[in-house]
Amino acid sequence: MVAKSKSNGRSAPSCFGYPISIFFIVINEFCERFSYYGMRAVLVLYFKYFLRWDDNVSTAIYHTFVALCYLTPILGALIADSWLGKFKTIISLSVVYTIGQAIISISSINDLTDYNRDGTPDHIPVHVALSIVGLILIALGTGGIKPCVAAFGGDQFEDHQEKQRTRFFSIFYLSINAGSLISTILTPILRGEECGIHSKQRCYPLAFGVPAALMAVALIVFVIGSRMYKKVQPQGNIMVQVSKCIGFAIKNRFRHRSKEYPKREHWLDWASEKYDKRLIAQTKMVLKVLFLYIPLPMFWALFDQQGSRWTLQATTMDGNFGAIQIQPDQMQTVNPILIIIMVPVVDAVIYPLIKKCRIDFTPLRKITVGMFLASLAFVAAALVQVQIDKTLPVFPAAGQSQIKVVNLGSVDATVKFEPGLQSVSVAPEMATGYMTFETSEINLLTVTFGNQTVNHSISSLEKNRHTLAVKNIGTTVVAELLLDNVTSKPEEGNNLIRFVNNMAQTVNISMDSTHFGPLTSLSASNYEVFSRGSKSILGNTNSSSCGNFSKTFGFGSAYTIIINKCSGSSLEATYVEDIPPNTVHMAWQIPQYFIITCAEVVFSVTGLEFSYSQAPSNMKAVLQAGWLLTVAVGNIIVLIVAGASKLSEQWAEYVLFAALLLVVCIIFAVMAYFYTYVDPNEIEAQLDEDEKKQAKKDKDLLEKEAEAVSQM
Repeated sequence: MVAKSKSNGRSAPSCFGYPISIFFIVINEFCERFSYYGMRAVLVLYFKYFLRWDDNVSTAIYHTFVALCYLTPILGALIADSWLGKFKTIISLSVVYTIGQAIISISSINDLTDYNRDGTPDHIPVHVALSIVGLILIALGTGGIKPCVAAFGGDQFEDHQEKQRTRFFSIFYLSINAGSLISTILTPILRGEECGIHSKQRCYPLAFGVPAALMAVALIVFVIGSRMYKKVQPQGNIMVQVSKCIGFAIKNRFRHRSKEYPKREHWLDWASEKYDKRLIAQTKMVLKVLFLYIPLPMFWALFDQQGSRWTLQATTMDGNFGAIQIQPDQMQTVNPILIIIMVPVVDAVIYPLIKKCRIDFTPLRKITVGMFLASLAFVAAALVQVQIDKTLPVFPAAGQSQIKVVNLGSVDATVKFEPGLQSVSVAPEMATGYMTFETSEINLLTVTFGNQTVNHSISSLEKNRHTLAVKNIGTTVVAELLLDNVTSKPEEGNNLIRFVNNMAQTVNISMDSTHFGPLTSLSASNYEVFSRGSKSILGNTNSSSCGNFSKTFGFGSAYTIIINKCSGSSLEATYVEDIPPNTVHMAWQIPQYFIITCAEVVFSVTGLEFSYSQAPSNMKAVLQAGWLLTVAVGNIIVLIVAGASKLSEQWAEYVLFAALLLVVCIIFAVMAYFYTYVDPNEIEAQLDEDEKKQAKKDKDLLEKEAEAVSQM
């Protein structure tokens, strides 16, 4: 039902008692949050796999971006309240936001600088520059509109619509979670697709392009509703007044630092010469809460690593969930899913149970528990990392080489590494694991099949992996040392596959649509990248064609496939595992996500509730800015700790963060113990009463002075 409601002399269209304008605002917020969280979900993998930054640089840039996103809301609030107003600020910064999303989408186009069409950008600095510009514009946009949109929605209601306003905020925050959840599921799927003009690569342009399109939709929807909005003119920013009051108090106290001036009850009282008693009292209450905020950034330092370190951790895990293949960046969806479940469960079940146990679970105690749980989540992450590290291959260090022996012959082979280092026996069609040697110590290999022996001198092995392929052909012993040009585990859960021809005749090999070319006898192809699953193998010799399906490849493995026979359409092959697949399942990350989500529920929700309950009614914006600032500082802490720790093991870094938060948690618990809760409404009522008394005194004084003048 559509009706008209009167507002400031003009009719405002409404639907079921709600201003129609709020529907545009809710849709705008859904699209904007989809845009932001969708882009952010794939960001760290874009840094690692497209821009080719290592894990540490990727993590550093990611957290710098997130910190900037939580610093710019202060700028947005100042612009809205002191200059443009909320409506114009949202429009202006949304344009900046959309341009930023478009730029980062363009920066991820592989063909932009792939002049030789080899599938790799030829000028990475161009992509880096575009990416940085895009991220800065996005940070300005998303941060700048963050404090404006919800408040602008609240402005659309009349004073008598308090019930509708409350429901609006519930719907508003539901749209935030819906946008976040859907985009975090969808954009990793889009990233996992392959696209490109000249070569097929991971589809980052689509993964960034869809969020860019949604941001454009958000802007268009918001503009469409412009004639329906109630637009409140800017009336000055309370943060500016509070800052000026604090600045004047400090300056005035410094001027009167001599002992001849009497001390005042509170250092803020030195502002009383310029600012009224009410503002000073309200600022005192705000600073009391902001003081408690000092330890809080450490929580966010751990919490926001879900999008960086935890996502990178998932790239080394097995994402096979049966019929569903989970991308590493999709694991972040566990958090919003659990939030939707945990918030009502905690409010309706956990807190009432605690209350029945007669435990005084105050807001500050809840925050303390939240910090402890976040620390525990990182201990869980460290335990998972320890298990992952056990499965990771060890590559040769400087001055070392690694050799693996593969027996392509029909009888047992014995290989001796001279002078007198090691001896191994290998059965037919079998292989050893990689053996590590000091390069300076090894110079000769002796290969024996029964009574036949051959010596193989070696050189230039430093910091390389090699496969020694040995075979007996009649009375002849053949040994070929093949270079395994693999220096790290395959990226993005892909698999590296190569072929070795164990036949006398040359064979042409292809797997799916990838051609490995003609392979002569005992020669090896280069490694090629394949996704998980079973692949079609086709072979051709001068006399016959053959084919078969490969084994099912997992995540992150490398295999050498030895072609033993290709005749009569039958292809026989032996699989040698060069790098084992990821065996630690991504499901093992769920406990750490569950624990940190529980931490978020009792920390974040309670923190905002506590802040609002302890601040004056007109100072909510100051505390909101302070709360967002703790998130920004938390992300800066990640940069500092990760950069200064110089830890080579990732599990050790997790433990370090857990220990730091535990220490901060103890400090906060002590601060909370000495905190005295206040009732701002009671204090403000007392200020109102004092002002009335003062006004009455001033009135009586004026009357007496007037009476005295009249009697003269």
